[in-house]
Amino acid sequence: MRPILPMVPADATPFERAVDRALAATGPGDVLTYGEVAAEAGHAGAHRAVGSFLRRHDGYPWWRVVTADGRLVPGLEAEQARRLRAEGVAVRDGRVVMERR
Repeated sequence: MRPILPMVPADATPFERAVDRALAATGPGDVLTYGEVAAEAGHAGAHRAVGSFLRRHDGYPWWRVVTADGRLVPGLEAEQARRLRAEGVAVRDGRVVMERR
């Protein structure tokens, strides 16, 4: 069973609720791009808004979200790499080694 993530506030927008649900579906070892989170939330193309959501809301697994080319969060690369590696994700040269789907 996956841990329950923090809920967005009662006054959250439909977008925030959808991103909350998309992130709640991730587990250790999962890696998604910002665009994939947006698409799974039903808001394809809202990848920048996903990044804003993660900056504004604490407690979400931000380290599991990377750019389309696997790049880690600037300024937080070491911490993100440490967390991802702890979950069994390969990281090399500041990027997640993305598996082809």
